[in-house]
Amino acid sequence: LPAAVLLKDTKLMDVKLGQLGSWLAMRDFTPGGIMGAVRRGYDRYYNKYINVRKGGLGGISMVLAGYIVLSYMWSYSHVKHDRRRKYH
Repeated sequence: LPAAVLLKDTKLMDVKLGQLGSWLAMRDFTPGGIMGAVRRGYDRYYNKYINVRKGGLGGISMVLAGYIVLSYMWSYSHVKHDRRRKYH
């Protein structure tokens, strides 16, 4: 039988829907906690896709796709305004 894991140490994918509120309440939403989470995510991405012995285009293409999506989101209000124009 697996040992009991504290709710604080449970991964998001393993949290039941009824436990989501209490799990979120246990998270660290201070600026330091958020920066730590961003840093852990970056380190995980870097070690999985960039820092490999035999790399491919997967990691770089994901960064490029993310940049394209973000730039479209930033310019969406301008694009939305221009799509109704016919000639000017």
